[in-house]
Amino acid sequence: MIGYLNAEEILPKELLDEIRQYAQGCALYIPKKRGARETWGAKSGMRAELDVRNRAILKDRGTGLSVEALAERYCLSQDSIRKILRKKQA
Repeated sequence: MIGYLNAEEILPKELLDEIRQYAQGCALYIPKKRGARETWGAKSGMRAELDVRNRAILKDRGTGLSVEALAERYCLSQDSIRKILRKKQA
């Protein structure tokens, strides 16, 4: 995140005057364009790691492991295991 920028330093005067009609003298957050935002964990690789783990859980379930055994093996609650299984089977 870049942090705060002074709008007078980066925006054209005409645009700044228009924005002042709606939000004068306050901090204004301007989000990225839709579609430009990455999904959670994409940048860090965490999403990919979780996808690999979740596929392994589904595979292990297919070999007959119980939800209780999966929860213990992957250090997750039984509810979390059930949720992963529902998502992956859908």
